[in-house]
Amino acid sequence: MNIKSSKELVDGALKEIKTLEPKEVKDLDNVNQCTLIDIRDIRELLRDGTIKGSHHIPRGMLEFWLDPQSQYYDSSKFSEKKKLILFCAAGMRSALATKTLKDMGYKNIAHVKGGFSSLVSEGFEVTIKEKK
Repeated sequence: MNIKSSKELVDGALKEIKTLEPKEVKDLDNVNQCTLIDIRDIRELLRDGTIKGSHHIPRGMLEFWLDPQSQYYDSSKFSEKKKLILFCAAGMRSALATKTLKDMGYKNIAHVKGGFSSLVSEGFEVTIKEKK
């Protein structure tokens, strides 16, 4: 049995996707040219907060929420003119998720090097996610 490791999958994804530095994301955000998507688990958002103005799409629902043929798709949240930028805690899940969106046909996509903590370090405002 030849099972690829998660590291091999992430390394492969990184060769095929666009990775943005937090400063690049800040520049795009400042001119309203991107939509930030937080793919972390809801427990991470409740514990650590999220980037103000970002959309939460749990990793397990990403393909469904961004599939125009799916009942979960909501076109009012996303514009094809803006770059979709995914982030997770450290950048590994978002690399895999970005690769998945690329495989689905998305072109104007990227993920953040270093994830949530790198965005916080770059000065993005954190908002606390409240339990419903």
